[in-house]
Order: sequence, then C-alpha cells, then structure tokens
Amino acid sequence: MSSPTGPEHGLPVRMPRPRQTGRHRRPEPAVAPEGAPALVLAVPGVPSAASRGLAEEITSIGRSELPGLDARIGFLDGVDEEGSEFPSLSGVLTAVAAERTARAEFARAAGHEVPAPTGPDAVVVPLLAGPDADLLRRIRRAVMDSSAAVELAEVLGPHPLLAEGLHVRLSEAGLARADRARLFTVTTAADGIVVATTGGEEAVQVAAVTGMLLAARLAVPVKAAALDQEGSVASVAEQLRSEGSTQLALAPYLIGPEAAEGLLDTACKEADCAAAEVLGAYPALGKLVVTQYSAALGLTLGAAAH
Repeated sequence: MSSPTGPEHGLPVRMPRPRQTGRHRRPEPAVAPEGAPALVLAVPGVPSAASRGLAEEITSIGRSELPGLDARIGFLDGVDEEGSEFPSLSGVLTAVAAERTARAEFARAAGHEVPAPTGPDAVVVPLLAGPDADLLRRIRRAVMDSSAAVELAEVLGPHPLLAEGLHVRLSEAGLARADRARLFTVTTAADGIVVATTGGEEAVQVAAVTGMLLAARLAVPVKAAALDQEGSVASVAEQLRSEGSTQLALAPYLIGPEAAEGLLDTACKEADCAAAEVLGAYPALGKLVVTQYSAALGLTLGAAAH
C-alpha cells in the first residue's frame, strides 16, 4: 500500500520545488519563437572536416542557448581541395525556403488555416570575428543566388567575450596569466600583444577595439595588425618593442576557417614571436551567434544576452 507521499518502502519522493518569487527569481529559459526563421551559419574558407566540426560545435552551443532554434550550416565554398562537396550557403538557404513552403502547404492540405508567411526564411550569421569585406560580399552574393528571403546579421565582433577568448587562448599557450585577479605568475607571459586579423583596414580597426578590451584584462600594451598585409605584423611588433616591450605574443583574432593556411606561421617568423591558437570553438562564440541572430530579428532573448 502506498502513502500519499509515495511508496511505503521505496525511496523518498522528490517533490517539485516551489517557484521562486521576487527579485531573486531565476528567469525562465528563452526558447525560439514558434515559426522563427532558421539560423544559417555562413562558414568561410575552404571547407574541411575540421571546419565542419567547428561549425557543428558552435551551432550545438547555439541550440543549447536557445532551445528550439533551427540552426543550419552553409559553406561559402561548397567544394573542398579534394573535390568533395559540402552544403553550400546558397543551397542551404534555398532548401530552408522550400521546407517552409512545404510545411505551409501540408498544413493547408490537412485543413488548417495557415496565415501568409511573414519575416525572413532565414537569418545568415557570418562566422567572422570582424568585417572581412571580400567575404561579406561573397556571402551577400550567395544570399542573392538563393530563392530565400534572408536577413543578414552582423559579424561577431567587436565584443568583450572575444577579448575573453583571446585571453584564454593566450593563457593556454602560457603567454598570459590565466587569472588576473589571483595574479598567477607565468614566466613566459608576454609584455606586448599583437592582435592579428584578416579582412582589410576595417577588420583591423575592429580587432583594435577588442584589443583594447584585452589590454584592460592583461594590463599590457596591445596593438592590432593585418595578417594578410605583407609586413604589417612585423611593423606593429617593432612599434611595441620601440615602446619597451621585450617579449611579444601574437593573438589571432580569427575563428579559423577564414584565414589562409600558413599566414600565422609566416607572421610569427617575421615578428619573431610566439602565437596563441585561433579562437576556434570557444564556447562564447555560440552565444554571440545567437546574439546576432536575435538582434537581426529585433528579438530580446535572455539566452543571447549573456
């Protein structure tokens, strides 16, 4: 025989906690609105298994930030160096639009009243830390080549979370203290940082903004340079040395796929300094992708505001 609180001889029954009220109440987790457009992550560079894995990890984080989010991946170049095909951005967008139309037709056939679709079929979020003009132009062209109604979101930076990511990558490489507050000593810590990016002058300016945030975290001078402009990194490194820095480090302001192979190695040799890893699948990137998605739609989502 069981009692009102559970089986007589069983384990104690966990009763649901009463919902907190007042100022300390936890906010309800945000979810994607019903019928919300798909988020399509536009991945630059030559596609590969590595860039696919990176994009999948970032979109997985995005889905955890915003449950119910329809997140897809579209590659700016649809074929890798061996000729293997990857889902192209224009192809993914066309498929998203076709699926939306098919769902509406199916619902009408089932006797449901379906309002005319409003808003875009998809929001394209460029997988870029800064505004690479050439890559953004190609993304816009891919959008125009598709049959979808698309909203193009902003790139991910500048943002304090990217400065945090650069700090983490530097500390992982032993080039910065992991925790400024605890004043951990790192004997190889750099006393000058070159934040290096690709994409032209505007991209360097955006990297410089994130570099200022990084400088505030590390309390060392930070300057931005262009990886894809010959001599830029070496010139900035020389400026830092002339101002008193003796141990330099290069912090790539890159997610990874957007940079041509060998650029980082060449820059490090020219500047005679060590380098941290690219941002890669740093967890905050998933949050920033959702932030840009929601901003493009004019939504205020708690999960995107971390």
